[in-house]
Amino acid sequence: MKKLFKVALILALTFCSGATIMAQKTGSSKYKCMVQMTNYPGEGAYIVVSLIDPKGAYEKTLYVMGDDKKWYKDLKEWHKFQTKKPANLSAITGASVSGGERSITVLELENAKINAGYSLRFESAVENQEYRVKDIEFPLTTENLSGKNEGTGYIRYVRISPN
Repeated sequence: MKKLFKVALILALTFCSGATIMAQKTGSSKYKCMVQMTNYPGEGAYIVVSLIDPKGAYEKTLYVMGDDKKWYKDLKEWHKFQTKKPANLSAITGASVSGGERSITVLELENAKINAGYSLRFESAVENQEYRVKDIEFPLTTENLSGKNEGTGYIRYVRISPN
C-alpha cells in the first residue's frame, strides 16, 4: 500500500510540475518597465514599446507614451504598422515623457515569446527634433527582463523587472 501511495504521489507531483511549466509557457506575465529619459531640451517624447518578431517585423504594440493621436504619424515605422493592423490603444496609452523625467508602466508579455528570438523596441519622436526608430531595442530574454538596457537617443536607459 505504501509503494502504491508513493507511486501515486510521484505521478501527481510530476503532472503538477508539468502543468505548471506548460502554464508558464502558454500564459503571460507582467513586468514593471521604467524608462529614464536623457536631459534633452524641448517637448515631451512620444515613445512606442513594440514586440518585434524574430524576422524583425512589428508583431504587437505593448504601450504608447503619448496620448494625442495627431502626433502618432511622427513615429513613422510604427505608424505604418499601426495603420495596417490597427489595435485598440486606449488601454495601453499614457502621457508623453519629457527630458530628464522617468515613466513607470507595466507591460504584459507572453511567456512563449521570451527567449524565442523576439525583441522589445522603444521608438521615440520629439516635436521638431530627430526621430529614433530604435532609440533602444534589445532581445526579449530572461536576462534582459531583469536588468538595465541603455538607450541611444532620448532614452537614457530602460529597466525591466518582474511585477
